[in-house]
Amino acid sequence: MSESTRTLDAATLDHLQSWVGRTETLTDDITAGPVRGLSATLDRDDAPPQAGTVLAPLWHWLYFLPRHRQSELGPDGHARRGGFLPPVPLPRRMWAGGRLTWDPTNPLVVGDAVQRTSRIESVTHKAGRTGDLLFVRVRHEITNARGLSVTEEHDIVYRAAAQPGEPVPPPVGVQAGAAWQREVVPDDVLLFRYSALTFNGHRIHYDRRYVTEVEGYPGLIVHGPLIATLLVDLVRRHAPDAFVKGFQFKAVRPTFDLQPFHLNAQPSADGRTVRVWAQDHEGWLTMQGDVQLA
Repeated sequence: MSESTRTLDAATLDHLQSWVGRTETLTDDITAGPVRGLSATLDRDDAPPQAGTVLAPLWHWLYFLPRHRQSELGPDGHARRGGFLPPVPLPRRMWAGGRLTWDPTNPLVVGDAVQRTSRIESVTHKAGRTGDLLFVRVRHEITNARGLSVTEEHDIVYRAAAQPGEPVPPPVGVQAGAAWQREVVPDDVLLFRYSALTFNGHRIHYDRRYVTEVEGYPGLIVHGPLIATLLVDLVRRHAPDAFVKGFQFKAVRPTFDLQPFHLNAQPSADGRTVRVWAQDHEGWLTMQGDVQLA
């Protein structure tokens, strides 16, 4: 491995791993505006939300948003490294996956005052074929006046900058003929609307010159949380009366805005779980997960 791709020495790793155990507590209110916005963005025909409307699974990502001042942002549009998350000196940051559980007896609803307590669970280093990888796992617990409602483990991966001629991981094929399917066209407007709803300034989702010339990707990157939300939304469209009590997902391959992509879901025989996956226009797996239904 060349020195140009090796940037994390032992002292740096020790410093970054000192973030393990750090906590942060934020408060917010579940208001109706973001719910209306995401419903429109996902092309749903939902009734207007009102006080007491149950928040759909993963839609809590519309709240507890980063509110950094403009002067606090780095060149990639994210807040400069440090603070609650460790100051990882690797330029590429991606949402790698997560695991979530919802309490069927205490869903979040419009009108709730909520609190999110977050803890850095682990900071793990791996030496990949293209340089250093650093995985940060964060655990979130979201409560309302009635108690714990949502538990989430969020995996973030940081990678070295793209290098000319670096090896590309081999793609993974997917099963054909899922019971539930949907095609999504990820145009600039869809990515802009989701970035706006989540106050996400990361330039890889809207700045084509930055993402192609600086980070070395062929096009704008579709948000991992948006794909995850669309996968769960596919289940909701086909099983509207079921309560989603669990979801685990893993991002496998970036999805770009250059071509349509496809969502797939296959319910189990007993109807209690649904295997979900997304694939690009060439049929390669981009995200996979499992949904548990109450």
